[in-house]
Amino acid sequence: MNKLKGRSLISITDYSKEEIIHILDLAEEFEKNHRQKILDGYVVGSLFFEPSTRTRLSFESSVQYLGGSIIGFASADTSSVKKGESLKDTILTVSNYSDLIVMRNPMDGSARYASEVSPVPIINAGDGANQHPTQCLLDLYSIRKTQGRLENISIAMVGDLKYGRTVHSLVQALSLFDATFHFVSPDSLKMPSSVKAWIKKANLSYNQYTDMMDVMPLADILYMTRIQGERFPDPLEYEKVKNSYILANSMLKGTKDNMRVLHSLPRVNEIKEDVDNNPKAYYFQQAKNGVYVRQALIAAILGLK
Repeated sequence: MNKLKGRSLISITDYSKEEIIHILDLAEEFEKNHRQKILDGYVVGSLFFEPSTRTRLSFESSVQYLGGSIIGFASADTSSVKKGESLKDTILTVSNYSDLIVMRNPMDGSARYASEVSPVPIINAGDGANQHPTQCLLDLYSIRKTQGRLENISIAMVGDLKYGRTVHSLVQALSLFDATFHFVSPDSLKMPSSVKAWIKKANLSYNQYTDMMDVMPLADILYMTRIQGERFPDPLEYEKVKNSYILANSMLKGTKDNMRVLHSLPRVNEIKEDVDNNPKAYYFQQAKNGVYVRQALIAAILGLK
């Protein structure tokens, strides 16, 4: 029996460890054959109130590869939100036209609210600085694919750990798999206490650093993040920290053979282009994995797999 059928995904904590593994196993199936016409006759609503390239386009390609249709908007400026329509009214309207809704919104908690008013399942494609559960799933898939396991991973997360919704979700998920965490950030961008509480609850350990070189020999996964200027209430504070961490190819010498560099993208200057040809660079394949994971998620929620 598919326990995910009809359920929204708002936070990665909505899914159990077993349900997460089920999605990853399904994604492996779709990687072997991502052109299955199982969505024929289904319509997915895509509501992006905030800019996106990889998340929006990978959801769109996921649906189209599976033979479904996708409707919606890529900017609030092209919707009735521009006229003052409430989120509730937008969700209730679009749910009339679709079997499932994928939504990105800049407000923390907006996806949870949408799921409470929507008669169809909601997939959170990012709500402010809060959660990004589908990115988390594709990160887990990428980790499992490169390391051969999820258990007992040593992961270094670097950059904007305060506003980075991708790392918030990933810490919560990896706490189910006995990970060791290394957090590298400026003092002003440390991982929030509410996220670190998940690690403590799981009786796991974390260390905090300001120098990225301290963690390079320790990591199985080096997870780089963009310092997000759009999240800062004070532009001057952003200017102080925007170039805090820049990964160059030479810095990968002496790292573990199995170490891989992940990044949810887009990058600005935090990973130099000379890293791209290093076999340890995995971020573009990571983005490709998003198609298979999102296909698995859609198929599971619609009860097709």
